[in-house]
Amino acid sequence: MTSSLARRSVLAAGAAGLVGVAAGPAAAAHQSALHRSAAALIIHNARVFTGLPGARPVEAVAVGRDGRILATGQGRELRRLAGRDTEIVDARGATVMSGIHDGHVHPLGAGESSMRPSLEGAETTAEELLEILTGFLKDTPGEEPDGWLVVSDWNPVGLLPQGTLPHHSLLDALPTRRPIALIGADGHNAWVNARALQIAGITAATPDPVGGKIVKGPDGKPSGVLKDDAQGLVTRHIPEPSEAELVDACSRVLAQAAASGVTTMMDALVGRDELTTYQALAKARKLPQRIVPAIRIDSDLAKDPAAALAHARGLQRAFRDVPGLRFGMIKVYLDGVIEYPAQTAALLEPYLDGSGNPTDNRGELYVSGQDYGRLAAAFNRAGWQMHAHGLGDRAVRAALDGYAYARRTTGLCDARNAIAHLQLVDPADLRRFAALDVMACMQLQWAEQDVWTMDALLPYIGPERHRGMYPARSLERHGARLSGGSDWPVDPLQVWNQIRTAIDRTGAEGDGPLYRELEGLSRTSALLMHTSGTAWQLRMDRLTGTVRPGLAADLIVLDRDVMKCPEADISDTRVELTLVGGKVVHDARSAAGRAAAARLDRAAAAPRPSTYAAMHGGRHQACGHGDHRP
Repeated sequence: MTSSLARRSVLAAGAAGLVGVAAGPAAAAHQSALHRSAAALIIHNARVFTGLPGARPVEAVAVGRDGRILATGQGRELRRLAGRDTEIVDARGATVMSGIHDGHVHPLGAGESSMRPSLEGAETTAEELLEILTGFLKDTPGEEPDGWLVVSDWNPVGLLPQGTLPHHSLLDALPTRRPIALIGADGHNAWVNARALQIAGITAATPDPVGGKIVKGPDGKPSGVLKDDAQGLVTRHIPEPSEAELVDACSRVLAQAAASGVTTMMDALVGRDELTTYQALAKARKLPQRIVPAIRIDSDLAKDPAAALAHARGLQRAFRDVPGLRFGMIKVYLDGVIEYPAQTAALLEPYLDGSGNPTDNRGELYVSGQDYGRLAAAFNRAGWQMHAHGLGDRAVRAALDGYAYARRTTGLCDARNAIAHLQLVDPADLRRFAALDVMACMQLQWAEQDVWTMDALLPYIGPERHRGMYPARSLERHGARLSGGSDWPVDPLQVWNQIRTAIDRTGAEGDGPLYRELEGLSRTSALLMHTSGTAWQLRMDRLTGTVRPGLAADLIVLDRDVMKCPEADISDTRVELTLVGGKVVHDARSAAGRAAAARLDRAAAAPRPSTYAAMHGGRHQACGHGDHRP
């Protein structure tokens, strides 16, 4: 059951019910003093999820004029904090909690992706795909013959019938001379036509770049499919949007995130271009969230810790004065994606051939555990944290081995390093997360039965490994800290369905539960991993992530009690109010708030981009980077 919150100022409402207003001449001086110490905002009649273990029930929160939480408690206890201009919000029994902390997301990628036509992760026949792309070409007739057609959210395993492989010859059949690039929703694959290959100078003799693969046919010639860092061979030739266009697009998607209740984000793949965009957003006052940029260190640079550290420090110096940014995070890809046909995630045991027989393919480990350990030690010693992309169990082990080396070398016990995605974790490695104090950053909207976890995966890893998919409860049971991330725009931003799926392992779109009895989380754990868990990961736990006096008022007011409503109803949760540092950044009653909510509704109604995309850490492909989701 939903509830629409009621808002009023104390003065306008006559202070009825919550506050008694002093009357008479003698009260004037007293009221002036009260104004200075009074709350700016009081939310009452709420079910407050404080995120604090063993905390007493709380039904009201007062926000001070400094943007911090002034007090929590019962409504009658906070009456003394209301002044003449205090705003009062009646939550009508709905949940009030910390804002959502997204521990792995690509918001600028979502902004740039929104500027391009999208295939929305659809499965199509070759004929249907050509018809869609022909329509996109007709929409931009003035771009012939040299303007790029770049299309987002291509489903790398979506050509029907299943098993049909993409080849540039299909795109070459389109009625155009334009270069064409379809960007995979997973951020790990791109499919281009012959004209694009020609512009990029990719031939049969072109070697694979470090961390990437140029897919070639039996004839040794490039097929037009580029994996991981090989995408950059083509995407570097695609013209960038203007700064004004990009800022406008990104401001809209950041407003969309605020409407979802997101108050902090770790942008999981940034370089100078992304930092320049954040600088422009901050200057335009269109940066509503707290942002932790994770500076990418590529596979080559990862082998030279001193050069990598100098690179990161140089970017920090150049952009450290940008309001809203908090530096100190490094991102490294250790492997790729696990689903067929990519199969670039690094596995301890080989992939199967679909009929249960082992192959000679164990995926690709882009950075060895030894090199990653030296890199982690250098950055940890300098006060930086590491965030590894690890989908396969071999990549996860390499990251843990690296963190163990860094800990032995530096002696640091609170480095707060992380591994993201964790699609497969060898049972022997579960206890190492707690032992090494490594954060398990998981994207649990992928933990459902669908074509990606079943058809594109089960035959290629077998039932035993499959039962260990996204082992959230196993990690929790072994003492690991959990944090949550969306990997948006690999998947649409659907925060509350993401939290629901962490619980029931089915979500709003799954065909059934994915081992809920083994790996489903409690409601409390699912909420904590997306609030205080991620705050701990980002070293923000002394600033935000829980609801207690003294912390920043990064708060959200929901339209229902998410601790009591039916599990399935969590997916449909609406955010009525979002505050960051006590400042309202989303109000569902405002015109801007309604527009942002409408964009969320349209995204939710669209066909879902591949789970395959979402699993692999991001789709910053939209910004020309190539993050990934399994």
